[in-house]
Amino acid sequence: MTDLGFERARTPEAKRARQEKILAAAARLATAGSVREVTASAIADEVGMHKSAMLRYFETREDIFLRLAGDAWTEWSTVVRAELDALTTRPGPPIRPDRDRPSHEVAAVLAHSLVSRPLFCDLLAHTPLNLERNVSMERVKEFKTVALAEVAAIGSALCTVTPLLLDEARAVVATATSMAAAMWQMAAPGTHLRAFYESEPALAHAVVDVEPQLTDILGALITGYAARQTRPEPN
Repeated sequence: MTDLGFERARTPEAKRARQEKILAAAARLATAGSVREVTASAIADEVGMHKSAMLRYFETREDIFLRLAGDAWTEWSTVVRAELDALTTRPGPPIRPDRDRPSHEVAAVLAHSLVSRPLFCDLLAHTPLNLERNVSMERVKEFKTVALAEVAAIGSALCTVTPLLLDEARAVVATATSMAAAMWQMAAPGTHLRAFYESEPALAHAVVDVEPQLTDILGALITGYAARQTRPEPN
């Protein structure tokens, strides 16, 4: 129920705390359903505010989710870079990235780290479709700066465990996130649509198992890029 007496935050600290509550509420609602289903009014109700009062802290509904997307990029990057680094530090003989580590192993790290973050996968799909379309250019720039920095950071980490060049590694990250976004929407996990696909034998091919399929795609891409590094130059 909306609290008519909800006081406006007066200090920077209070404003940040109010923004965090709004972001947390939006994340809860989107995790329980999907980003597309969560309205600004629903977020305001979840926090206990009027919609108009809530929008003093964010430009629009899309701004709320775009900020969540930026935070999700940072969190994913931190975790996946640590997991990639762990591939080089685990016990055993030294592993040469250009020969000894299967591309599938690296691809599996990327795929699992994405699929285990369903809200991030959902946000990745909605970011170019609508989240960047109803906010100021300043907010778009802030988000893109964060996302591109994390792509570069993960790309650099990939270069330490594969023979890929930096541009190729960044392309792998871009492919991983864009494919995870698309395949997550196609998989429709936890929805009536997914249940319908699974109940109809004729629609069995419509059931998307995201993690193994994403792993195969990324593994093939990494293998292909790596092969170019050892391909002889034409005469």
